[in-house]
Amino acid sequence: MNYEDFFKAELDTLRSDGRYRIFADLERKAGQFPLATHRSGHREKGITVWCSNDYLGMGQHPSVLKAMHEAIDLCGAGSGGTRNISGTNHFHVELERELADLHGKESALLFTSGYVSNWAALGTLGALLPNGVIVSDAGNHASMIEGIRHSRAERHIFKHNDMADLERVLKSIEPGRPILIAFESVYSMDGDIGPIKEICDLADRYGAMTYLDEVHAVGMYGPRGGGIAEREGLMDRVTVIEGTLGKAYGVVGGYIAASAALCDFVRSFASGFIFTTALPPAIAAAAAASIRHLKTSHDERTGQRDRVQRLRLKLDAAGVPYLRNDSHIVPVMVGDAKKCKWISDLLMEHYGIYIQPINYPTVPRGTERLRITPTPLHSDADIDHLVGALSELWSRCAVNRAVA
Repeated sequence: MNYEDFFKAELDTLRSDGRYRIFADLERKAGQFPLATHRSGHREKGITVWCSNDYLGMGQHPSVLKAMHEAIDLCGAGSGGTRNISGTNHFHVELERELADLHGKESALLFTSGYVSNWAALGTLGALLPNGVIVSDAGNHASMIEGIRHSRAERHIFKHNDMADLERVLKSIEPGRPILIAFESVYSMDGDIGPIKEICDLADRYGAMTYLDEVHAVGMYGPRGGGIAEREGLMDRVTVIEGTLGKAYGVVGGYIAASAALCDFVRSFASGFIFTTALPPAIAAAAAASIRHLKTSHDERTGQRDRVQRLRLKLDAAGVPYLRNDSHIVPVMVGDAKKCKWISDLLMEHYGIYIQPINYPTVPRGTERLRITPTPLHSDADIDHLVGALSELWSRCAVNRAVA
């Protein structure tokens, strides 16, 4: 077999389908988010970022930067190893306390990313619960799917946010077997929200544990940023809450929050935790500062909601179609991979607007989109420029407009 020819042929297929991913060479401007510099060859161009998961701009917040600088001066750059071998720093301990308090849980456990926290926690729980079963929402993130697959536990998939189908699955499982229901609060591509209370009700009825991924909700919802479960007063009913430090909190890392025994169980048995170098102390210090700030400050969340509302109103007026939901995510629907990539390229080249195309396999074929995430730092002028550009391109690219 000619391996190089195989690799190139597969990549050529992605290109011809319009699904080949190109990473934009960007340099964020400290203190000027969402502005950035785009480099292409020898050219440099100022652009506005419209697809960042730094939903509240906390990656630029003075208190976060100050905490990171101070921790570097105090501890240096790296963590020194795994948490077991010289890698546990006092900033890790403080951050886990902040996270446990945020979610009203006894304990929390840090990971290097949200992907790893899902993979390691679900993989460990599924593998070691005796004769256990994992029941997973069909819309769950790839990290949850990989963790469940890695566990080799028996698994059942229920239709997305469909409580009748979830109960059908639960009824089919032999009584007395350990069950873990895995689902999300805010689903990142459509922006819809999971029915947490109804899932918890079914979990109680059938003796199941619940595992809630809140990565797109922490920092964003609830009086202290604890997520949708906090907003709905349901944190105490969820067995495990998983979250990230790399989105609304503006840094990097993942975590779970749960009982002391469950967190210690994952800490003691999860290879994805045991054998991974710990987050640098400066990252942990910055994340803790971000969490503390958002526990008491409502300005960022209020400003972000205002920007989302304004953008939607402008899109409605222009007839640019988007998926309606109750979250902060605005998926502008294109429905064709090549056109989606083309529009994305034209936005960058001619309008200084950066929005990555979202194509299969991230979303189903025929639902290709531009996933827009307004922040409190986008101005009225930014929104007007974005909507004007989209409206022009919708006509130029012959994409269907929304019907008023």
